Amino acid sequence: MTRRMKCRRIGSRPAVSAFKPAGVRMKDIEQVVLQIDEFEAFRLAHKEKLYQEDAAKLMNVSRQTFGNILARASEKIADALVHGKSLLIEGVEIELLEDEVRHFRCESCGMAVSIPFGVVRPAGCPTCGSDKFHRQ
Repeated sequence: MTRRMKCRRIGSRPAVSAFKPAGVRMKDIEQVVLQIDEFEAFRLAHKEKLYQEDAAKLMNVSRQTFGNILARASEKIADALVHGKSLLIEGVEIELLEDEVRHFRCESCGMAVSIPFGVVRPAGCPTCGSDKFHRQ
């Protein structure tokens, strides 16, 4: 008997749910389905440039599971791009964290900033650039 899949956390839903080659109708091309957790793993690794260990914690999975999800995502995206297929993004059981934010304050200028879950924390204060920028 297999274990039930753990609920995956994602920072936000994708802005669009489908991509296709220009000039071709959707019904005329083969489709590749990218699960939303695969999209999130790809986003965290390649757009946010997080290490797998850190990204895995954000998604509430082990590092090994994150690596497996990322490998599936990369394979599907490559297949769609190389072979001119459409790419559909669909859901699995997820925990959406777009309403959750982390709060930071700069010791130098006093600026308070709220950053959504899943977005990489700035290295310094966005206002004054100070490195005395800490989570509250």
